[in-house]
Amino acid sequence: MTGRLWPRGLRARLLLTFVLVTVLGAAAAAWSSAGSASTALVTSTERRLTESIAGQIGAITPQLTYPPDQDALDRLRAAVGPDTLVTYRNLRSANGADTGLVTAALRAAVRTRKRLVAQRITAGGRPWLLVGIPIVITGPDGARTPSGIEVYAVRDLTGVDRQIDGLAWSAAGTAALALPPAVLLALLAARSVLRPVRELRDTARRLAAGDLAARSPPQGADELAELTVTINEMAESVQTSMATMRRLQADARRFAADVSHELRTPLSTLTAVVEVLATATAGMEADARESAQLAITETHRLVRLVEDLMEVSRFDAGTARLRREEVDVAGAVRDCLRARGWLDRVDLAAPEEVLLRLDRRRLDVIVANLVGNALRHGGPPVRVAVSASPEQVRIEVTDGGPGLPGDVVPRVFDRFYKADAARVRTPGSGLGLAIALENARLHGGDLTAGNARGGGARFVLRLPRNLEGA
Repeated sequence: MTGRLWPRGLRARLLLTFVLVTVLGAAAAAWSSAGSASTALVTSTERRLTESIAGQIGAITPQLTYPPDQDALDRLRAAVGPDTLVTYRNLRSANGADTGLVTAALRAAVRTRKRLVAQRITAGGRPWLLVGIPIVITGPDGARTPSGIEVYAVRDLTGVDRQIDGLAWSAAGTAALALPPAVLLALLAARSVLRPVRELRDTARRLAAGDLAARSPPQGADELAELTVTINEMAESVQTSMATMRRLQADARRFAADVSHELRTPLSTLTAVVEVLATATAGMEADARESAQLAITETHRLVRLVEDLMEVSRFDAGTARLRREEVDVAGAVRDCLRARGWLDRVDLAAPEEVLLRLDRRRLDVIVANLVGNALRHGGPPVRVAVSASPEQVRIEVTDGGPGLPGDVVPRVFDRFYKADAARVRTPGSGLGLAIALENARLHGGDLTAGNARGGGARFVLRLPRNLEGA
């Protein structure tokens, strides 16, 4: 709940934090001042009332007779004022209903301490000050003797309470007055702090979009300036590394293209020689025939590798082009399997006719790579299913083998990647699935790898119906 209430944006959080700190600081200062003033007001009022009562008593006591009679108590009570209670043993003089607020605790304190005692209480929802004073007789020799007369005065502090409430409202008003300047200062602070942050954000976005020359000029000498310098250094390092990587990739692609091109002529000659050699193996000795067959197999493998490298080079150079024509996809898949002698080893499920404008040769390459991979590395049964919808044509190739390990799936389309490091002498070049993926993308489609629900590897080719823009 707290996470939903607290703003997520840095600007909003900075503004809110600054305003809260400023307003709370102003409120705390105002409240502290109001508390101090309230305490001082109560103390001064209590001192003023007690001094006034003590003065009034001091002015009348010389006129009293001891022991006092009722008349003396009445004169003393009248001199102190309303809401006053005067007692002497069994005699009592009271004026005002509020004298009933005098507590037994106050009387006990006056008799015990034999000096002025003040007590603040709340009764009827109103604050009161109770003052108790024992009258002491001072003899000619200076000895002080309790006279037994006790004066109790009750004073209403409601006026003081209102003044305290006024101080509290004044503190709240002070805190409220601090809000507009706090917001203004927060806006100014947020603007000055967040400007370099926004510039860093824009620079990071440009870097993420591929503009490796993007930089942010450092401003000042604070932590944000240090961060800006660090990001600029990082961008410089990334730009240098990317330039070096692109140069190395371009050199590698050019090297592969050049080598493949240069190998075509000698390989053509070598292929012609091995074809002649293949016709003569029947009359050879067993060892010589085995060596000849090995040379023929490796030559054909080398030819396929060079052809695949040439194809990859065309993809890298962006020169690969589609030769679109109206093709029956189901028939093209069936022809691919028939041409390689796989019809009796593969279960094909396809409708009678699925027409699509595409490059027939490249579709043949995709299907041949997927089915050949399933036959070599998977297990029976190998199934090919062709289906169509108004949006796309889908070709799914599955096998009954152990399937693809989890760490293999993300890399299965990488060039020259082999899941089993020990299986290095396979008929394939290690480029088949990579070429199949490039051909699928060239058609505007996609090729994905995974595992079937019942086990075994599963490759799905998706070709969109609308290939006019491909």
